[in-house]
Amino acid sequence: MLKNYIKTAWRSLKNNRVFSSINIFGLSVGLACCMLITAYVHSELNYDRYANQSDNIYRVALRGIENNGITEYPMVDVAVGKGIKDQYPEVIDETRLSGRGPVFVKYGQKQFKEEHIQLIDANFLSMFSIPLIDGDSKTYMDQPRSMVITSTFAKKYFGTERAIGKPLTVGNDLYTVTGVIDKVPDNSHFHADAFLNMAPFVDNRVQTWSNVGYFTYIKLRPNANAKKLEAAFPQLVQKFVVPEIAHDLGISMTEANKSVNSFIFFLQPLTDIHLHSNTKYELEANGDIHYVYIFGALALFILLLACINFTNLSIASSAKRSKEVGIRKVLGSEKGRLIRQFLTESIMLTSAAMLLALLIVYLLLPLFNNLALKHIGFMSFLNPVAITAGFMLTFLVGIVAGIYPAFVLSGLNIISVLKGGAAGSKPANKNYLRSGLIVFQFFISTLLIIATFVVYQQLNYMQNKKLGYDKDQVLVLNDTYTLGTNIDAFRQQLLRNPQIVNATISSSVPGKNGGVDGTEIQSMEIDKNGNHAGIHTNIFHVDDTYLPTLGIKMSKGRNFYPSFPGDSMSVIVNETLVKDIGWGDSDPVGKTILRSAKAKYKVVGVMQDFHYASARQKIAPLMLLSGHSTNSMLLRIKTANVKALLGDIKSQYENFKPDAPFSYTFLNEQFASLYASEQQTGKIFTVFAVIALIIASLGLFGLAAYMIRLRVKEIGIRKVLGASTGSITAMLSQEFLRLIVIASLIAFPVAWYSMNKWLQDFAYRIDIQWWVFLAAGSIAVLVAALTIGYQSIKAALANPVKSLKTE
Repeated sequence: MLKNYIKTAWRSLKNNRVFSSINIFGLSVGLACCMLITAYVHSELNYDRYANQSDNIYRVALRGIENNGITEYPMVDVAVGKGIKDQYPEVIDETRLSGRGPVFVKYGQKQFKEEHIQLIDANFLSMFSIPLIDGDSKTYMDQPRSMVITSTFAKKYFGTERAIGKPLTVGNDLYTVTGVIDKVPDNSHFHADAFLNMAPFVDNRVQTWSNVGYFTYIKLRPNANAKKLEAAFPQLVQKFVVPEIAHDLGISMTEANKSVNSFIFFLQPLTDIHLHSNTKYELEANGDIHYVYIFGALALFILLLACINFTNLSIASSAKRSKEVGIRKVLGSEKGRLIRQFLTESIMLTSAAMLLALLIVYLLLPLFNNLALKHIGFMSFLNPVAITAGFMLTFLVGIVAGIYPAFVLSGLNIISVLKGGAAGSKPANKNYLRSGLIVFQFFISTLLIIATFVVYQQLNYMQNKKLGYDKDQVLVLNDTYTLGTNIDAFRQQLLRNPQIVNATISSSVPGKNGGVDGTEIQSMEIDKNGNHAGIHTNIFHVDDTYLPTLGIKMSKGRNFYPSFPGDSMSVIVNETLVKDIGWGDSDPVGKTILRSAKAKYKVVGVMQDFHYASARQKIAPLMLLSGHSTNSMLLRIKTANVKALLGDIKSQYENFKPDAPFSYTFLNEQFASLYASEQQTGKIFTVFAVIALIIASLGLFGLAAYMIRLRVKEIGIRKVLGASTGSITAMLSQEFLRLIVIASLIAFPVAWYSMNKWLQDFAYRIDIQWWVFLAAGSIAVLVAALTIGYQSIKAALANPVKSLKTE
């Protein structure tokens, strides 16, 4: 019986090649998208689960209530982890990680700048279940200057030689390779090419509690209550943090005790960090659980669109098979057998679509990985779990997509069918299920088009927003600290070139976190509550040419004086700092800032606010201290021949024989990189909006072709009676276009609400314009009109004599 079902189904599919092809292609695209997005969602949801007992590992973070708001840090001070372990028996282990790179690493004549080097405690790799592939796992961190490297890092420096025991110069320090790992797993919230023993950096320093800088992790006993442990942390603040704050800020213990409510340690589950943590100074750019929800919904919607195409076309094509059903019933076929027959056809079609979908996944996976910034392998779609899921999905889609047409066809009245009646032959606006499905398809498509417009508008707004400084024609030279004492001579030599307008030496580059320092400061003036107002501020270390080089304007006071020793204790602040510290309308120039109760700085100037970080965030307090660091040199240039100027700068740089190769970037390019996440989101929405439109249009194309075929005699009669080609085309198109307009009108308020929620994540954002909705609706209608128009015009131009002679 099954063999007969399959033979009959194959014959039917061959006789309806156009509809079968549309269905198979549409379903395969939907299935491929669903598989790719599911793999992405699975990857996002499984971050950091590779570690043994990952559910018992937590990161200790800090929540500070400051600047009339809340700031969260993913790291704490050096002594916090061990202190927590010593105080609470439910904590069975603790470990730390801290940044070290970028730094130059040298072996013999090989030297490279390494961006991803971290400092770790000796037990760090074991807590995260990262095994050594070479070296002794028990003694690899016994030496103070020991390091663990990845296999790729080892090959880069040592080729085919064994890395264990080899020396590497990291910065100015000599290390010995004592362990090699394969790599840090891709689905980890941190990555590194090399890990250095942290002991030499922390063993001899004061074990403080009140600062930040160390990513600290603790492991709890199974079934320990993390919330209960977290509730006890204020006792630690009272015991260890308050005395430090009182000492550092020079305030009474009574005033320092207020820190218990504003200095809060809390625990982040390891497996929540990637998707749920949005703290300041994360190790890497995290994901976002909201995008996981969005992409999961997209996968479902696109699959639904493909299933809707199948259902619509099957219902429409039932007219052609209604006589077949009637004859089968006359010959004794039962309703159940007919249902099984049509479901077999549906499952055969979805099986073919699944095989084609796997081919599409194989071909598009490299592009998808590049788009989603993932490393998903094709074999992940062929493991037993994935194959089982694929089989179940194929069967489920085949049943769900084919069950309605199966019941409609099997339930046809024999007499009505043999007299010429047909299922699915109603006009689109009379078949409410089919109309509803078309509306749903274009509702999703219009929604995605609007989302794409809004994402790109917001991205364009942030990239073109007035930043408070001039990012164009600014060249950033990297690693200029390797010039040593020659750095000023190099700058003066460059300034002799008329194409170089100005030059400043500083690691504090707008849009780059590497040059940002931060601290707690207080005003020496008493505020209205009788306290010294205190806030957190960021710090740039600059020279007197920094402001003019970047075109940052002063609103009050003056810039630093060149080569003036007295300015070493002077400070320039931004307008936000003046507001947040409580100085109000009074003149800030001449006021005194106390930094950690250790240094007093006199305000000599107030600069206008500028966006030194992403425009996603509000401008935070900033103060400039005189005395540049030498990591970078920023050049304001003015030339049409940038290539020739770069060649000249490189030649002069290499004449000083620095330890680092010539490396540069442009400030506007660095600024654009701040919005990589938004650019990625925009690309993803664009891709899926196009795919959704293609799938919806495929279904509409097939459906329009079939509905027009059903009305071919009506069209012939209308032409004989004098109807024009235009009027016939309009008549055939308007039924479908009316549904597209309804879909757009439903999509507008949903899109407005959804995208306004998305925009709330940005401190500076656009207002959604009315034309976005008009443009999206117009695109949907235009695509539908082009899809239907070809079939309509073809039918309107056909010879009416031929259609009226055909029985």
